[in-house]
Amino acid sequence: MAEMGSKGVTAGKIASNVQKKLTRAQEKVLQKLGKADETKDEQFEQCVQNFNKQLTEGTRLQKDLRTYLASVKAMHEASKKLNECLQEVYEPDWPGRDEANKIAENNDLLWLDYHQKLVDQALLTMDTYLGQFPDIKSRIAKRGRKLVDYDSARHHYESLQTAKKKDETKIAKPVSLLEKAAPQWCQGKLQAHLVAQTNLLRNQAEEELIKAQKVFEEMNVDLQEELPSLWNSRVGFYVNTFQSIAGLEENFHKEMSKLNQNLNDVLVSLEKQHGSNTFTVKAQPSDNASAKGDKSPSPPPDGSPAAPEIRVNHEPEPPSSAAAGAALPKSPSQSSLPAVVVETFSATVNGTVEGSGGAGRLDLPPGFMFKVQAQHDYVATDTDELQLKAGDVVLVIPFQNPEEQDEGWLMGVKESDWNQHLELEKCRGVFPENFTERVQ
Repeated sequence: MAEMGSKGVTAGKIASNVQKKLTRAQEKVLQKLGKADETKDEQFEQCVQNFNKQLTEGTRLQKDLRTYLASVKAMHEASKKLNECLQEVYEPDWPGRDEANKIAENNDLLWLDYHQKLVDQALLTMDTYLGQFPDIKSRIAKRGRKLVDYDSARHHYESLQTAKKKDETKIAKPVSLLEKAAPQWCQGKLQAHLVAQTNLLRNQAEEELIKAQKVFEEMNVDLQEELPSLWNSRVGFYVNTFQSIAGLEENFHKEMSKLNQNLNDVLVSLEKQHGSNTFTVKAQPSDNASAKGDKSPSPPPDGSPAAPEIRVNHEPEPPSSAAAGAALPKSPSQSSLPAVVVETFSATVNGTVEGSGGAGRLDLPPGFMFKVQAQHDYVATDTDELQLKAGDVVLVIPFQNPEEQDEGWLMGVKESDWNQHLELEKCRGVFPENFTERVQ
C-alpha cells in the first residue's frame, strides 16, 4: 500500500510539473505576441548583465592562469633537461662539479616550489571564487521561471475579474434551456449554483496569485542583495590574485638569479683553472671551391704550408730550443715587416695601441675572443670578407649566428680599423684562418 501511495505521489508530481511547463510556455508565447504584459525590473536585469560579464571574465582568467601554470611547468622541464646536460658534460676531474650538481638540484626545487605556490595561492583561490557562480546562475534561472508563473497567475485572475459578460453568457445559456423543461422554482437555484462556482474559481485564482507572488518576491529579494555584492567583490579578488602572482614571480626570479650567479662563479673558476691548458688545432685542408653558403679558405701563397698549426689558449708548454722560434710569434725586432706594422704589433702585444694621432682605444669589440696576425696577404673575393696584408692584426669576434660560420673561417675586425673608431658593422668581416697565426 505504501508503495502504491508513493507511486501515486510521484505520478502526481510529474503531472504537476508537466502542467507548469505548459502554462509557462503558453504565457511566454502570449508575451512575445504582445497579448500579455510582462513584469519588468530594469535594475535586476542590469545586475544579471553584470553577473554574466563577471562570470565571463572570471572564466577567462581561470583559463589563462591554467595556461600560465602549464608554461611554468614546461619551463621547469626545459630547465631540468638543460641542467642534466651540464651534469653529463661536466667531467669528474673538473673543479666545482659538486657545486654545479647542487645548484642543479636547488634549481629543480625552486621551480617545483614556485609552481606549487602558484597553485595554492592563485589557482585554488580562483576555483573557489568561480565555485559560487553556478548556484547563483541556477537561482537566477529559477527566478525567471517563477516570474512567468506569477505573470500567468496574475493574468488568469485579472481575466476572471474582468470577464463578467463572458460569465453571464455561460450562465444564461443553461437557464434558457432549462426554461423549457424545468419548473420555475428550479431555475433560480441553478443560477445561484453557477454564480457560486464562478466565485470559487475566482477565489482559487486569487490564492494562486498570492502564492506565486510570494515565492517570486522571496527569490527576487535575495538575489537583489547578493548580485550587487558579488559584483563589487571582483575588485578585491583581482587585486589579491595578481598581487600574489607578482609577489611569487618576483621572489622566484630573485632566488633563481642567485643560483645563476653561483653557477656563473663555478664556470669562471673552471675557466681560470683550465684556461692555461694548451692543445693544438689543425686547420682542415680546403679545396678551391668557394661558395657564398659554404666558404672554404683559400690556400696561402706558394711556399707556405697549406694548413699551419694554430696555438689555442695561451701559455704553451715550454718548447725545445730548436722549436722555440717557430712556436712563438716573432717579436718586433725579429720581424721583417715594415716599420709601421712592427710598431703597431708591438703596441698591441703590450696592451696599448697608438694611432697616427698618438691616442688609441683601450676597449675591445663586443665578444672579443683573441687576436691573430696575418702571415700572408689575402685578397677579399666577397663583400663580407676582410682584405689582409701580412702583418695585419685582427681582433677575432664570434659570429652573430654560429650556424653561419664555415669551417676554416673566422670573424673579426682589423685592429687598425677598430682604433680609428669605425663602426663595427662596417669594418668587420670573415677571413681564412690558415692565413693567420694566433698572437694573443
